Amino acid sequence: MGELCMELKRMEGTAADGTAVFGSLWPRGGVQRDQNFVLKASDGRFVPVQSRVTAVWPDGSVKWAAHTAAVTDETAQETLQLTPSDGEKPEGEPIQIGEDAAHLYIQAGRTSLTVCRKGRVLFTDLTWDGQLLVRQAFMQTILEQRSPECGTEQHGNDVMRSLRLSDTISEIPYTGEIEEVQVCENGPVRSILRVHGTHRPACTNGLPETAPESFLPFILYMEITKDSPELRCTYTFFYDGEEKRDFLKGCGISFTRPMQGPAYNRHVRFLTDHGTFHEAGAMLLSWHPRVAPELYHAQITGEMLHLEQETEAGRNALQAAQEMPVWSEYYCQQDSDAHFSIRKRTAKQDVCRIEGLHGYRAPGAAACADEQTSLYLAVKDFWQKYPTAIRFRDLETEEAAAEVWFWPPWTEAMDFRHYEDTGYSQTYYEGFDVFGASAYGIANTSEFIVGGVVDDRQCMTEEQLRAALQRAQNRALYTAAPEYYHALHAFGRWSLPGRETEAEQFLEDQLDAAVDFYLKEVETRRWYGMFDYGDFMHTYDRERHSWRYDMGGYAWQNTELVPTYWLWFQYLRTGRADIFRLAEAMTRHCSEVDIYHFGKYQGLGSRHNVRHWGCPCKEPRIAMAGHNRMYYYLTGDYRLEDVFADTLDADYATIETDPLRFFFDKKDMVFPTHARTGPDWSSYCSNWMTEWERHGDAQYLERIRIGIADLKETPLKLMSGTDFEYDPKSAHLRYIGDRATGGSHLSICQGSEQTWIELTELLEDPEWTQMVADYGVFYPKSNEEQNRLTDGRIGQRQFSYPFMAAGIIAFGAQYYKDEELGRKVWQILRDAIRTETGEDAFAAHPVENAGNQEVLSEIPGVSTNVFAQWCLNTIVALEFAREWLD
Repeated sequence: MGELCMELKRMEGTAADGTAVFGSLWPRGGVQRDQNFVLKASDGRFVPVQSRVTAVWPDGSVKWAAHTAAVTDETAQETLQLTPSDGEKPEGEPIQIGEDAAHLYIQAGRTSLTVCRKGRVLFTDLTWDGQLLVRQAFMQTILEQRSPECGTEQHGNDVMRSLRLSDTISEIPYTGEIEEVQVCENGPVRSILRVHGTHRPACTNGLPETAPESFLPFILYMEITKDSPELRCTYTFFYDGEEKRDFLKGCGISFTRPMQGPAYNRHVRFLTDHGTFHEAGAMLLSWHPRVAPELYHAQITGEMLHLEQETEAGRNALQAAQEMPVWSEYYCQQDSDAHFSIRKRTAKQDVCRIEGLHGYRAPGAAACADEQTSLYLAVKDFWQKYPTAIRFRDLETEEAAAEVWFWPPWTEAMDFRHYEDTGYSQTYYEGFDVFGASAYGIANTSEFIVGGVVDDRQCMTEEQLRAALQRAQNRALYTAAPEYYHALHAFGRWSLPGRETEAEQFLEDQLDAAVDFYLKEVETRRWYGMFDYGDFMHTYDRERHSWRYDMGGYAWQNTELVPTYWLWFQYLRTGRADIFRLAEAMTRHCSEVDIYHFGKYQGLGSRHNVRHWGCPCKEPRIAMAGHNRMYYYLTGDYRLEDVFADTLDADYATIETDPLRFFFDKKDMVFPTHARTGPDWSSYCSNWMTEWERHGDAQYLERIRIGIADLKETPLKLMSGTDFEYDPKSAHLRYIGDRATGGSHLSICQGSEQTWIELTELLEDPEWTQMVADYGVFYPKSNEEQNRLTDGRIGQRQFSYPFMAAGIIAFGAQYYKDEELGRKVWQILRDAIRTETGEDAFAAHPVENAGNQEVLSEIPGVSTNVFAQWCLNTIVALEFAREWLD
């Protein structure tokens, strides 16, 4: 084997400075765990890099590694080369971390801070070049409780019912309490700390009896970069309240900072739609005494003024500054995806806030400055995940606060209740006719940076603030060419684009049209908001010219039929940055909001519904690791390691929440629960495969093998079932006959195909590979032929929607070199266009004055199920059966 080298280029639209992250993929046996990595620019210069192994091959060699590199504008424009090395690491000494029982003392070159191991303070004394930027940081949450004291029955008229006058509201402040701090990674480029805790009442006096002792657990990852005045934070909160009582009124993090100098030298700057909103605490525009225009101009440009009593201009400005309002608080709140406002007030009691600006979409970065430093906040997806806010308060005092609010207290509280008190399985395609909504255990993650600029001449400029926002919103990310990932079978098997024939041209046009439609649809339909951004809707209503947002199982998609795989495979094959960002947002949403991180449903997720946690079907397929592996390995995202741990043993949750509990009587069972080969057991395999490759944990490999061995003993092997009894403790499947609750297509369309095909390469088990191929061969046969081949075992089982199995059918065609079957793959996909989407496939049509658009670009028959599965299976089929494409 020649010298290994991975060529990397910065993804289009990402930051050209700061720290870059990227994942590297290596051939089996190519890189050993004890080897280092060296990163070089095209001219041979070393680029500082810090690396860790994130996955290994079955032989123990490195499969995936995650890297952090210190990049500059100069290196960011170049092609970088990453190579494994047996030599010494060239990066330098690691960041210094001292510790005692109460604190971690971090010295990262020119940056230092003290992190608290316990208590209500997150960290203290963030300094850069000896200049104090942040004195203290702490978390804060506001719980709103509603308790109906009298029912609407006492108020007979509709007005009283609609006003909900029976609700009494109390607002209870909580502050974050740290329970544990871990050093996840430390090296010469960065340190990663994981802070875990919960929120507890800020004051115990006068608490309502219903106030919980703790509320809203959190995990915060802090990234400290050597010689950088920025901290990058990934903040996750978990809902653990009672939906009918506990509403989220506010959730944020506050950073206090020293303030020096007069009010006219204390500035705030907010990025806006165009330019910035920039003011000082005392604006030197005065009727009397008149202030020299050049002083006011200098102040508005951000200069620090040095006024002197000896000059008339100085005396007038100083006198005016003493006789005008001093602004104490500013905040910018994004209250929808299409509106933000900036308000301010003085420090006086019983005064109002006044409106300074209304706008469309606040970019999400702001700074407050005094005569020495500017402290800034920059929030990723600020307007996309509304409501959000950045506030500066107490600006006139010696200690001001800069706050980022992920749910601002000035907006209506988040209501976690369901939209109904029952289910509608027949009319609205919900799982069962029972109430099953529960938000207990869901999460939400936000990312931001806090940092400082030391400059005694002026406050932070617009250009500096926009650069900080770019680092927060679009961090530098390096990737390899699609051909590199394809050659190493990253995440299994998928195809590269090809347009050599008319048929290939047609297929690629449809794949492009489909993803382009959803890229636009996110904006057209305003699929934004803290608990919605990243997801798609399920099914369209052509009469209302809208998605069925209010119709049970037709509303939010919640990973149903794996649009995650579709988007990630389409990104891998094209390298398009816009698809990466679409897939990134979906991964972040689906891995947090749609699944349960603790509680009785831990490891499961909620099926598609009006509310992401609404459906009574709680299933492992929604939460499986397969949805998130791509983003994790391409970026090294630490938060997803927690998610993998949360979902690893999802099978145990089904003892209480059997996926087939409404179809089988518990007293007649031998094993404690059920698992269908797909999507239940296949989802467990996805979790176990990820754990096995991440940690080399043989017990999870054995769990996969146990299930495969059980299937080998059944009459039809992988075609058997699909319903099995299942024992989470032993991982054994118990054959109970050939019955497929919900249809056999469910066994293949929820990521099973991708997991099973990837396992054929990892396990090197010829019999398993043949079982997967045989499944593909068997699926498209007629029911009559299936029964002939199985002595009637199939009965009336329907292997419906064959286009959802086209990828595994193509796998079978290649395995057996079956030209007839290979041609059938393309007939299946072609027929699906006619039957599922219409002859014009994925072409959008203009509709005037519909969907709140002057001209709506509409696909009347659009279904995310169909689009995701047709595109995904076409991508896979092109890899295995391209040679038989007419």
